[in-house]
Amino acid sequence: MMHAPVLAPLTVADLDEVAVIEKISFTAPWPTSAYTTELTTNRLARYVGARINGVLVGFGGIWLMVDEAHITTMAVLPANRRAGVATILLLELLQEARRSGARVATLDVRVSNVEAQSLYRSFGFAEVGRRIRYYDDNGEDALVMTTAELESPTQLEIEVALRTRATERLAHA
Repeated sequence: MMHAPVLAPLTVADLDEVAVIEKISFTAPWPTSAYTTELTTNRLARYVGARINGVLVGFGGIWLMVDEAHITTMAVLPANRRAGVATILLLELLQEARRSGARVATLDVRVSNVEAQSLYRSFGFAEVGRRIRYYDDNGEDALVMTTAELESPTQLEIEVALRTRATERLAHA
């Protein structure tokens, strides 16, 4: 049985583990120096990590800009994917967005990353635009996705259902 992940704000001490997950998960990983800046000087940034048995298995981050939360990154170790970890992380990021007064959440995702798009759609994110040749490493387009109003009954119902499902999945993993 997989234990439910323990969530906590990321710190500079977590960055060696973050770097491992970045390299496994992304074709153009962020350098550790970028995360150091995010964690130490970016007042708009919030990052959370998920640990199972003390090991960082995933993380995610948002920038809080006026009334919008922009999801900057999300990644989970391959061995822990499809087990509810990303769902739990995204639920926490959206809660942080609400606590900080965000009205909606947005993100950019590679057009080829259909698994991530599926996760985001399950949260009610809808495609609202496309950034042509957005990614420097290969010129791939990004889909721009956004939620409904974070406080809307529909959005809140979606998140309650996802939390219940993720909790059940983690209990039986």
